Amino acid sequence: MTRETKCEVITSAAAPAAIGPYSQAMRVSGAGLVFLSGQVPLDPVTGTVVAGGVEEQTERVMKNLTAVLEAAGLTWRDVARTTIYLTDLGQFAKVNEIYARHLGGHAPARATVQVAALPLGVQVEIDAIAVG
Repeated sequence: MTRETKCEVITSAAAPAAIGPYSQAMRVSGAGLVFLSGQVPLDPVTGTVVAGGVEEQTERVMKNLTAVLEAAGLTWRDVARTTIYLTDLGQFAKVNEIYARHLGGHAPARATVQVAALPLGVQVEIDAIAVG
C-alpha cells in the first residue's frame, strides 16, 4: 500500500535553487499552508551572494521570497508569519525599512532574531508561512 503525499514542492526559477537537501517551498494539502524556506541573498542567475551590505542583501532576499510566493500563486498579502535572521541586530532598522516596503502595508506576525552566523557568510535570511 502506498501512501499519498500531502506535500507539494513549489519551485521558482526566479529564485535561487536550494543549496542543500530542501525545497524552496512546500504546500501542505488540506491545510491550506505554504511553508517558504529561508532565503538568503543569492542572485538566482549567478548563484552567488549579491554585492553590497545589508540593504542590498535584504532587497535580494525579499525579491527571492516574492518569486517563490508567485510560483505558489500567492502574494505578500497571503503571508501569515515570517522570521528574520540577522547576524547584527544593529542593522534591524535598515532591514525593517526594506521589508516593510515589499509588504506594502501588510503586516504578518513576525519574529526577528540575531544569530551567530548564516550560510555563505550572509547578513540576513528570511523565511515565511503563507495561507493558500
